[in-house]
Amino acid sequence: MSDAKQRVEARGPRGLADRDASELAATGKMLETIRSVYELYGFEALETPAIEYTDALGKFLPDQDRPNEGVFSFQDDDDQWLSLRYDLTAPLARYVAQNFDALSKPYRSYRVGAVYRNEKPGPGRFRQFMQFDADTVGAASSAADAEICMMAADTMERLGVKRGDYVIKINSRKVLDGVMKAVGLDGEENAGRRLIVLRAVDKLDRLGSEGVKLLLGPGRKDESGDFTKGAGLDPAAIDTILSFSVGGPYKDGKPAFDLFGLLGKSDIGAQGAEELMEIEDLVRDAGYGFDRIRIDPSVVRGLEYYTGPVFEAELTFETRDEKGHPIRFGSVGGGGRYDGLVGRFRAENTPATGFSIGVSRLYAALKLVGSPIVSTSERVGPVVVLLLDRDRVADYQRMVSQLRAAGVPSELYLGGSGMKAQMKYADKRNSPLVVIQGSDEKAKGEVQVKDLVAGARAAASIATNQEWKAQRPAQISIPETELVERVREMLARRD
Repeated sequence: MSDAKQRVEARGPRGLADRDASELAATGKMLETIRSVYELYGFEALETPAIEYTDALGKFLPDQDRPNEGVFSFQDDDDQWLSLRYDLTAPLARYVAQNFDALSKPYRSYRVGAVYRNEKPGPGRFRQFMQFDADTVGAASSAADAEICMMAADTMERLGVKRGDYVIKINSRKVLDGVMKAVGLDGEENAGRRLIVLRAVDKLDRLGSEGVKLLLGPGRKDESGDFTKGAGLDPAAIDTILSFSVGGPYKDGKPAFDLFGLLGKSDIGAQGAEELMEIEDLVRDAGYGFDRIRIDPSVVRGLEYYTGPVFEAELTFETRDEKGHPIRFGSVGGGGRYDGLVGRFRAENTPATGFSIGVSRLYAALKLVGSPIVSTSERVGPVVVLLLDRDRVADYQRMVSQLRAAGVPSELYLGGSGMKAQMKYADKRNSPLVVIQGSDEKAKGEVQVKDLVAGARAAASIATNQEWKAQRPAQISIPETELVERVREMLARRD
């Protein structure tokens, strides 16, 4: 068999993506900003493993129409089923139940990490993506829900999303239960159809009214030809759900729709409406206007474990798709109250509420609005020491060690190319400075240090190669004994 036939094709799995140094650096700045807001609100860090026992994740799965019911699962050598976590909330519930007596209550924590969905990938839909969550466990008060919404708004603004370019929308699963009762979908026998309805409405911003109407009715075939079974509702029920979910605009800072009137005589719906009004009063009293936080009946959240208020952070500015058509970016995070999740492990009721940011999606949005948080133009690489005399590797390595000992990120060029290629390498590494010492400089006890950015600016005005050699812009000769001091001075001037 030839070597060509033995080679493995270099390709990544569908729905998974690589991230380079620039994106990782920008994402790191973004995560630190989110972390600073969460900690400002008194939340503390927690990390849970990416793998949980499948029964600990429970039946609250993101997509039950796919293999493994929406999660990636495998069997351990002791015949126990394990799954990659599909969000950061279910593992939190397990952790709180396992450490219940040792934790202060309410327990306030934040977590960041990758989650995994065994779903059909597509544009903007990945099988692995990062979430950043904050949750309060052990507080039943609507004040905890209001605080989560205020923190979400503060986070958007701290990340560089201007006021007016985002909104935190709130609704309630209790309100939605009231709507379900109005269309005849109450009762345990309709639990499956209710979940289909909730997941359909949750896709409103992506599929529009017509797409959701199909999912509420007979079903929908997507662009690839795959068919998703619908809830099988009659036209009157579909119209009721859509008319409620689309909702109405605010007028003079108040909802233009009658939330209680829409619910008929549903006690659970009325209770949900009262909770929403209480949350709204709390955020208004704290100075958060309807342009930042408001009630919106279109908010559903697809997971089944929510029991009360649900939240969504939506970006409202307009952008354009690959074909130049105007589009709204939509949701970049969400959450809600899940009072029964910890109770799966313990007898006592443990109320909880939280919010999750979709890091990758929000990162893409921040790039569109030009947030300095995710700017990669400021990313600075290491100082590069060129390797000009191959028999003097130890000398060059000593220089690098001295720079590193002084806290200067540095590296020795370890390739096999000549000086011109090494300079190009330093440019690609976004290096601020290069250190040069050939045999002539070594004999004089000197090194040359070149500022690559200043040199590029100066070289733009030089007409000939001869002139460039004569001037050597932004390049200075210094005693080797002053290398560390002078490099630090040059970097400080750049900063």
